[in-house]
Amino acid sequence: MKILITGGAGFIGSHIVDALITKGHSPIVVDNLSSGRKENLPEQVPLYVVDVCDKSALQKVFEKEKPDLVCHQAAQMSVSLSVKQPSFDAQVNILGLLNTLELAQEHQVQKFVFASSGGVLYGNVTQPVAEDYPANPISPYGISKWAGERYLQFFSQEHGLKTVALRYANVFGPRQNPHGEAGVVAIFSQRMLRGEQTKVNGDGKYIRDYVYVEDVARANVLSLLEDAPQIHAAFNVGTGRPTDVNELAEQLKSLTEKELKNRGSSIHVPTPEHGPARAGDLRSNLIDASRLQELWDWSPQVTLEHGLELAVNWFATEEFGN
Repeated sequence: MKILITGGAGFIGSHIVDALITKGHSPIVVDNLSSGRKENLPEQVPLYVVDVCDKSALQKVFEKEKPDLVCHQAAQMSVSLSVKQPSFDAQVNILGLLNTLELAQEHQVQKFVFASSGGVLYGNVTQPVAEDYPANPISPYGISKWAGERYLQFFSQEHGLKTVALRYANVFGPRQNPHGEAGVVAIFSQRMLRGEQTKVNGDGKYIRDYVYVEDVARANVLSLLEDAPQIHAAFNVGTGRPTDVNELAEQLKSLTEKELKNRGSSIHVPTPEHGPARAGDLRSNLIDASRLQELWDWSPQVTLEHGLELAVNWFATEEFGN
């Protein structure tokens, strides 16, 4: 099938592209390349450098390609930026989504999969929570993701469009963008490999659920290709395992030191410092992905330890070459 992936040249989107090709499907990518990279995509994949906020340009892609399915990954992804610029966050994460949804409905797309966020929807929780836990977003980013899910539900009920919202935990892995404010694994890996000082926000006792990007891509492929029990469904995508930022930083320091030693480098990795707390950050967030496992036998295949090793190796290759 022909599948349109918005944000498909980005971190998660490009892994979804790879997974779809492996399954024999034909991905088409829309990406404004603000954080995505053309190099993340195989040469044979069509890439349209289009912003989802530009509906007329996006419409031309739908008219030309006539996709069967849509996987919407394009987003403003920084919680702290959403706190500073809530109107920009809404423009991308709500209006950009609506543009894509309206065109999907007009062009009779069979199913629409949306990248939501369990990492912000549920608010502060100290135990893994399931999808029926009340939404309690505290940042504009979380509010826009929750609004996005409600719009999906509306399009399902009003127009009969099959929709799935995937509520990601904290996704990490190769190709993650280390520039900006999102993606602690990417930021720390790059800076540590360069011997630069890293900074832990606040006391570092922020509990998160880290899930490897290829596991997230697999959940997207299942959501696109398999039948869900309802016309609109939401699924958590995470591990339920708690890890705080101090623990994560310690593991990354050890892995980057090992990587540098194996490459014969004399770069010293400084111990992370603590800085001020960041606005909008939750103290604790964990999600329960049992529903996805029960329906499609999905479960995380890559452990945090192995995933961090793969990520550090990828960033080292980007930095120093093979």
